[in-house]
Amino acid sequence: MKYNIPNSNIENNVTLVLNASYLPLAVCSSKRALCLYFLNKIDVLTNYDQYVYSPSTRIKVPSVVKLKTYVSHNSLDVVLNKKNLLLRDNACCQYCGLKSDLTVDHIIPKYKGGSDTWENLIVACSPCNARKGSRTPKEANMKLMKQPKKPNRFMYFNQFIKDKNLGWEDYLFINKN
Repeated sequence: MKYNIPNSNIENNVTLVLNASYLPLAVCSSKRALCLYFLNKIDVLTNYDQYVYSPSTRIKVPSVVKLKTYVSHNSLDVVLNKKNLLLRDNACCQYCGLKSDLTVDHIIPKYKGGSDTWENLIVACSPCNARKGSRTPKEANMKLMKQPKKPNRFMYFNQFIKDKNLGWEDYLFINKN
């Protein structure tokens, strides 16, 4: 059966996936969520105001879904990569606040024993990274805007909260004040 998506681009929509226990598990494309719906693997909890149409019916695009069976996944860790570092640091240099020409900087340089960890990596603009060089911020007389720390998965999910995803707050333990 073919579904049409008139005047709507669900390619840009994402869906919050909750485990059967209602614990946030992942974010997937709304297109993937619709596939899970048709495979009867999820319950839809909230929807967007968009529809997909088939010859005989129309279906609202899911915003929050819950798996019907529990998936054993106890990690709230966020993968350490450049994309997630940019998210954690709001895509701005942690020395000067510049939002362009960004690189990843080791606070304690690798040759001094610095590791690739959330607490030792930050986003820095190329000029600040070059000025700091292979020194620590203290040695280079540079101050960090904030001390880096390891984020959890709730921080990761929080990036998807936009005007049309406000219903997610109920499932991500976010204070609505």
